Amino acid sequence: MDGVTLWRRVSAECLGSAFLAAVVIGSGIAAQRLSPGNPGLELFENAVATGAGLFAIIVMFGPVSGAHLNPVVSIVDAVFGGIRWVTVCLYIPAQVLGCFIGAIVANLMFGARAISISTHHRASAGHFLSEVVATLGLLLVIFALARSGRSSGAPSAVGAYIAAAYFFTSSTSFANPAISVGRIFSNTFSGIAPSSVPSFVGAQLLGGLAAVLILKFLYPGITHAEAANILMAHDTAKEPR
Repeated sequence: MDGVTLWRRVSAECLGSAFLAAVVIGSGIAAQRLSPGNPGLELFENAVATGAGLFAIIVMFGPVSGAHLNPVVSIVDAVFGGIRWVTVCLYIPAQVLGCFIGAIVANLMFGARAISISTHHRASAGHFLSEVVATLGLLLVIFALARSGRSSGAPSAVGAYIAAAYFFTSSTSFANPAISVGRIFSNTFSGIAPSSVPSFVGAQLLGGLAAVLILKFLYPGITHAEAANILMAHDTAKEPR
């Protein structure tokens, strides 16, 4: 892999993560303003926008970087040999930076302060378990599709799963350490207090570990090439020429 190609992939991860954070936080702010005092409707609007936005973002950036947009996805992909660990070490800071930028953009689009630290505390036993389950399910969706040769269905499957997980988990399914960090910087409907983030990240990593064990059991013959098919465009995500 030449340096230019690697940095193009890293840039795609940063930009894609920025779009993801902007969608999650921006739709949360919009929902809060459109449906004040109606948390169920606010959550529904936030979930639908996030699921649809995630579908589009994966389609946009999948052919370049695989559209991981999530440190746990990158780590699990490396465990299965889909990408090199040096790539993971570049992807993760890019994903976190992208989510930080996306949070700022979302705040500014709605006339809020560029950075406002969230006071929305989410750390509880139920939230911790929810993040383990949410992350586990997300990774099983991604890698099961890749292993069974159905990667083209990943954008819709991932979007649908995350939208559903907004409702069946008490944490509203962050399932992503980078977005967990990014959401610190918006004191809005979608925010998370800094003190809650370590618990969320720990749960997400635990969910990733559980996913690796389950995938190895369910798909013992998974190959490096198959693992590299993570997300929709992985079967065509060869380095740009």
